[in-house]
Amino acid sequence: MALAPEAPAAGTYDRRVLGRWKKNQGSAVPVADRPVAERPGAKNRPTTKRSLAEAANKRPLVPSNRKAAAGDARQAAKAERMKVRQAMVTGDERHLPPRDKGPVRRFVRDYVDARRNVGEYFLIVALAVVFVSFFQTPEIQLVSTAMLWATVLFCFADGFILFRQLKKALHTRFTDDELASGIVRYGVLRAFQIRRTRLPKPMVARGEYPT
Repeated sequence: MALAPEAPAAGTYDRRVLGRWKKNQGSAVPVADRPVAERPGAKNRPTTKRSLAEAANKRPLVPSNRKAAAGDARQAAKAERMKVRQAMVTGDERHLPPRDKGPVRRFVRDYVDARRNVGEYFLIVALAVVFVSFFQTPEIQLVSTAMLWATVLFCFADGFILFRQLKKALHTRFTDDELASGIVRYGVLRAFQIRRTRLPKPMVARGEYPT
């Protein structure tokens, strides 16, 4: 015959019953779902588990489809080259290469393009001298050689004048911190290019100096 469970003594608690009650009450509402009072300055949301955060930040070092990834990279590079090429024609500062970007370099280009430079005719004269050199007449060769050397001297003299003028204009408009090294040389080298072949394309007409 089974004996009835012994009743707890007065002033004591049944530990087994108390333990089950605490366990059931604790599992009734998960900790993550319990309402949390909002505090000013706190994030007021449960912290993401470290394992979940690390899994979300993981990226594969090698794409699963290398051929598709290479194709996407080529398309992106092609689109970027098209933007740079278009910017060379329109003068869009957003897509110009670093060598031509910035208000200082834009000022230098406009100043050079507004000026009629002797250096831009040097290549034309040189090609004409090469063409004339095919003739064996000594007088013609002498004249062509003298013309070539005269053009060289005029180009150097005009380049020196441009160097002085451009340097003065830059220091009048910009501060020393804004002027990078070699900025005047950048303008002089542009002056020796034929106007139609210059990149970025000239944005001003002859005589329209920047103010």
